[in-house]
Amino acid sequence: METLVEENARLRREVAELKSANERLERRVQELEHRVEELLRALEEAQRAGKRQAAPFSRHKLKANPAKPGRKAGAKYGRHSRRPIPTTIEQTLDAELPGCCPQCGGELEETKIDKQYQTEIPQPQVERIEFRIHVGRCKRCGKRVQGRHPRQTSDAVGSAASQLGARAVALATEMNKGLGLSHGKTAAVLEKAFGLQISRGGLAQAFERAAMKAEPTYEKMVQQIRGSPSVTPDETGWKVSGRLWWMWAFSSDQLTVYSIQPGRGFEQASAILGTDFDGFLVRDGWAVYRCFTQAVHQTCLAHLLRRCREMMEVARPGAAELPRTVKEILQDSLQLRDRRDRNQIGEQELAIACDQLEARLDRTLNRNYRSPANRRFANHLRRERDAMFPFLYCPGLDATNYRAEQAIRPMVVTRKVWGGNRTEQGAHTQSVLVSILQTCRQQLRPATAFLEQLLHLSKPQALELIPPTTR
Repeated sequence: METLVEENARLRREVAELKSANERLERRVQELEHRVEELLRALEEAQRAGKRQAAPFSRHKLKANPAKPGRKAGAKYGRHSRRPIPTTIEQTLDAELPGCCPQCGGELEETKIDKQYQTEIPQPQVERIEFRIHVGRCKRCGKRVQGRHPRQTSDAVGSAASQLGARAVALATEMNKGLGLSHGKTAAVLEKAFGLQISRGGLAQAFERAAMKAEPTYEKMVQQIRGSPSVTPDETGWKVSGRLWWMWAFSSDQLTVYSIQPGRGFEQASAILGTDFDGFLVRDGWAVYRCFTQAVHQTCLAHLLRRCREMMEVARPGAAELPRTVKEILQDSLQLRDRRDRNQIGEQELAIACDQLEARLDRTLNRNYRSPANRRFANHLRRERDAMFPFLYCPGLDATNYRAEQAIRPMVVTRKVWGGNRTEQGAHTQSVLVSILQTCRQQLRPATAFLEQLLHLSKPQALELIPPTTR
């Protein structure tokens, strides 16, 4: 009897233990199911971001009580402003009183004259020019010689005698290469706005001739970017004849050089920068950039911070320690830079703070991590270790590759509109012309005027795009 009682008690304890274990497993299953749902949502968002179109998908839920659009009343209105009155008036028009009151028909008496100003586009008109080219022959050598007017863009006669003017080509270049309009839409704007009819093929040929005139200037820009003290490179995919090529961008504070090439390796990068570039290279974590062994490297902290945030969103609580710690170190380094730039910290205090940051990072990287994602991230940081904090020791050096990101952005918009180039020659034309347009934008100078100057040259020659005083 006692044996049965003991056996029954033992079985009851085992049942209680199994129930407790079952409850723990059920809670664990619920936690894992919730975690799987979070990871699936993160994966879906990542997949959607990779295929995001020109009109982006909604990323978050709509606000329950969104703020009313437009200006706010009272003190929250903001700075008051209005369109300035034109300094030059080309035409004055009178708005006369009507013959009688429009309400009752009574006689009107003029009391004052108010003024209104309007800035209008003049009526577009195509200017058709005939150049009477005087042709002669040298009496000594017999060589044919012809005159050239400063407004001519070419010496061609015969079947190629009818051409677009420099202003028209410059405007079309700005629309197609600078604003991203397709060849068809560029032709449509020229026809609707100015009555200028031209085919898409004619535009392509005009752009190629403009690039030929700009080739020496482009080559000079390549030499200038190689001699720049700091360069920020980046690259993005680009299609040429339906094949994947790469649009490279190399930016400094004064100019930007683009180059569409069939690869994404050191050979293509060094074709612009040269193999012996020894300035500051502010770049992302792409391994090719580390091949510039003579350069002083600064890795982009924005990319590292973004990677930390992405890892923290999907990592388990224990595995989130590495990205959280790295994020804090990077943010502290940026705050330290801001204090230095505002002269809020002395040189000795700055040196001590930099040493402390370096020590914190080294302690973090000297640890071993079990998570595969953390191991990959730690290995990447070890490779980038020497390139993480040069901006703290070199005032004026950028901590991110924002210059190249901004240079790449309009090219991404263009890629969404009309994809790429059909030929290698078209890709080179694209590289030359957008380099000039972007550099003019950086210099705050009108690109169309510079292109007109290039097109009026009798033969291709390098023009000074960067004033000597700004170097």
